[in-house]
Amino acid sequence: MNISIVSIGKLKEKYLKQGIDEYLKRLAPYAKIEIIELSDEKAPENLSDSEMVQVKQKEGERILSKIGQDVHVIALAINGKQRSSEELAKDLDSLATYGKSKVAFVIGGSLGLSDEVMKRANATLSFSKMTFPHQLMRLVLVEQIYRAFRINRGEPYHK
Repeated sequence: MNISIVSIGKLKEKYLKQGIDEYLKRLAPYAKIEIIELSDEKAPENLSDSEMVQVKQKEGERILSKIGQDVHVIALAINGKQRSSEELAKDLDSLATYGKSKVAFVIGGSLGLSDEVMKRANATLSFSKMTFPHQLMRLVLVEQIYRAFRINRGEPYHK
């Protein structure tokens, strides 16, 4: 399986990079994982609604330019579908079984994802109704992908 994590924003925190690198190393026997970092749109703190839409659209264009037509897209969104680790594992296993070997998880910027990206998504995923920094979500996502492969292989780890 080829998995891309397309994310707005550069990861600066060393501790998050180290955690992600550890899980990428652990995932190597299971799947090819690519992390695509895209720059966030520079914007002032207090944006109007129309300015927020413009920022999300520009970031969305960058995201969509990195996703091929044959890719199954899972958008991380606060209002997305919440799944257990076992359900996510089952979803990934089903995708592989039915020939969807290219999967992209999309993490938006601080304002979320554009309507265009959400329309392109084949599924949504929410880890919580809480708001998390998108940099931290990248680490949580990579860990959950690793956990899913361990679950699917019946290997110890996920308890």
